[in-house]
Amino acid sequence: MTRAVWVKADDSVGDWDDRRERVTAALEAGADWVLVDEADVERVRELGEINVAAFRTDGDVSLIDDAEADGTAGSPDVAVVGKNGEGDGTVDLPGDFSGSADLSTLRRDRPVPAGAYVRILNEDYEAFAEAAAAEAEYTIVIGEDWTIIPLENLIARIGEETELVAGVTNAEEARTAFETLELGADAVLLDSADPDEIRRTVEVRDETDRETLDLEWATVRSIEQIGSADRVCVDTGSLMDDDEGMLVGSMSRGLVFVQAETADSPYVAARPFRVNAGAVHAYVRTPGGETKYLSELSSGDAVQVVDRDGGTREAIVGRVKIEQRPMFRVALETESGDRVETLLQNAETVSVATPEGRTAVTDLETGDEIALYYEETARHFGEAVEEQIIEK
Repeated sequence: MTRAVWVKADDSVGDWDDRRERVTAALEAGADWVLVDEADVERVRELGEINVAAFRTDGDVSLIDDAEADGTAGSPDVAVVGKNGEGDGTVDLPGDFSGSADLSTLRRDRPVPAGAYVRILNEDYEAFAEAAAAEAEYTIVIGEDWTIIPLENLIARIGEETELVAGVTNAEEARTAFETLELGADAVLLDSADPDEIRRTVEVRDETDRETLDLEWATVRSIEQIGSADRVCVDTGSLMDDDEGMLVGSMSRGLVFVQAETADSPYVAARPFRVNAGAVHAYVRTPGGETKYLSELSSGDAVQVVDRDGGTREAIVGRVKIEQRPMFRVALETESGDRVETLLQNAETVSVATPEGRTAVTDLETGDEIALYYEETARHFGEAVEEQIIEK
């Protein structure tokens, strides 16, 4: 599941200057959505590229008209009902919901996806949110007292029907929302003017989305010089830490943890944005558990950065450098007794992770152990498949 962060910036948070500050902070932090009033949609579009959800604020929540899908700067990506209606308690909630203007709006044919905004004031509003979720692509629930944890009930009952967006006021509440019942909300709506809190909430989103991989120690069975090949350096738009690198290998089932060039050497300064990854034919792991050939990478692609504990994050490729260089063939034996290989450049700046720390590939010897990600699966166009493929 890919989580999302929404930032609330409608007229309840202040005048346009206040709202603009929230939108700008959301853009700078990398938030996914802003929730504004429909009158502000065009202004938000002028500030930058971000998904825009808009409250209907013309006093008639029973209408979602074609003007909202005409492709202009004033068109939202999602039209949200519930503000100044039953959803937020402004209008009394009908006993059986059949006369609800909000639900009637959601049931109409509409040119853009619809969202429902519901404040959970009591159990009746919890039931109303369930009814709205059956009609809305997005259901925003604002808990007045999350100690009763209606979010657990809503995740269990409507988690598959709609994109569930939980209202929060800080990053820690966002973490709880993402982790509730282990499944968590699809998104959070952050009501905060603090740019640091918006940034921290985005960081929580990223942490929640990250895989954690089980790395193992594979034993070097041979290492030999084999001549030259076309070598790929992957330069990212991010700085990597000393314990980070990428997973690459000649065989998709066994990917070697190659460290980033974060260490200075007598020969060259550190390049902490770079992984000297291997030859053009090798696989590199990308977000979502897929792989690409190193030769396929280009500027703008996403790659997976991994640390020694198996923690992962996404980085964007800024540049790929392919040059002919002398290579080593490194053959490894996994804990299960399988044999995998990869090609790495014969250079002191290329290093791998060992139990003691990091070792330059030029210093590797038979019997050494290096970090490896191993999975008993084959790959077809980068996707894991259940079929027999022989790699040697």
